[in-house]
Amino acid sequence: MMWVDYTIDSLPGGNGFTVKGDWEGEVMGWDRHGKPGAKDNTLYQPGDIFRVNERGWLIKIGEDKDDI
Repeated sequence: MMWVDYTIDSLPGGNGFTVKGDWEGEVMGWDRHGKPGAKDNTLYQPGDIFRVNERGWLIKIGEDKDDI
């Protein structure tokens, strides 16, 4: 799936980033009112854990729902 028309906002020093859609939470599947579950295909969810591989892909390696 190709995601287009999104903005990446990064923290100073490369310590994190977020992907912003047309509204808060869009890439996590939230609707315009902040209600989860509006989309079947999401970019990420709270608690998702990723590792970056040698080609720059973020590979989901797990979830930690207690660390959010």
